[in-house]
Amino acid sequence: MMKLSFSKNRINLIHSFGISRSSNDYYDIIYIYISDGDLIGRGEAAPSKRYGESSELILSVLENGIQVPENYQSKEHLWGFLRPQLRKIASLEAAVNTAVWDLSAQKQNIPLYKSFGFENTTLPKTSYTISIGELDELDSKLEESKKCSILKVKLGTPFNDKEIIKKIRRRTDKLIRIDANEGWDYKTAKKMVFWLADQNVEFIEQPFPALNLNDTKMLRSISPLPLVADEDSVTSNDLNSLEGVFDGINIKLMKCGSLDEALKMIQLAKKLDFKIMLGCMVESSVGITAAAHLSSQCDYVDLDGNLLIKDDPYNGVKVDSGRLKLSSSKTGLGIELKKKKPGLL
Repeated sequence: MMKLSFSKNRINLIHSFGISRSSNDYYDIIYIYISDGDLIGRGEAAPSKRYGESSELILSVLENGIQVPENYQSKEHLWGFLRPQLRKIASLEAAVNTAVWDLSAQKQNIPLYKSFGFENTTLPKTSYTISIGELDELDSKLEESKKCSILKVKLGTPFNDKEIIKKIRRRTDKLIRIDANEGWDYKTAKKMVFWLADQNVEFIEQPFPALNLNDTKMLRSISPLPLVADEDSVTSNDLNSLEGVFDGINIKLMKCGSLDEALKMIQLAKKLDFKIMLGCMVESSVGITAAAHLSSQCDYVDLDGNLLIKDDPYNGVKVDSGRLKLSSSKTGLGIELKKKKPGLL
């Protein structure tokens, strides 16, 4: 008999995670479990206040009860039955959808990426995020980033952006990707793009608040660095309006709401000639591993949320010499619980 269950779990960060608009020491995430016989499909919801979501909102839906079908013919049928009950909460949809795909792949006895028709080729390198915080924390953050050869640096501070980069450059010449998280105005961005172009920077992500496409288009016309959309790139419905404005898009399961939608975004982005970045929220290895199964189709990968936390309950995708590595012998997501913990499966 099929059963859907859930568990709230707090994940604690190694360092406070600061971006231009907020700072956090922990995040509350929700695990979704769909059991069918001896098999368990797993998914993770890592809600973001930026998109009006919270663990409390998700729990209010789950505690009200989610019905599961007595029988189902396919994962499409199961997802179609469950989705209307999720109140269009993207991170909750992503968690349930991931559990559906995971269960289906386990039933077929194949890794999840094979369900998409992908191969487990050499996967891209992931960046490691250096969040906004005290400048004297930079040395320890850089030390913790040593398994990755690419840094993603959060900027968008009122005064410290250049100082952050200068201090990093005194320690390392690693390739840097900049994420301003909507934190700049046009005057600041115009100065920064030229200064950053001399700092071994690959691209700039979301310089302005979402929907400020006019300033973004003007900046792109003069910028020596490519611009990548994050908050402006939520679902496939956004992509056509970004053509000629950004050079690339950042796809996150917690924004777009499902692996199905992420696949749709990848397909459309290729058609529109966008560079494709695969990103994440601060998540454990359940959510990160789900996204990693898509990574062979992407140009840039920023799947480091599980590397930033102290207490990841699961084992999943690995990072080997900076590069993502999925198991080809495990079915479904290929994750496992590290040790028994109440409520976790």
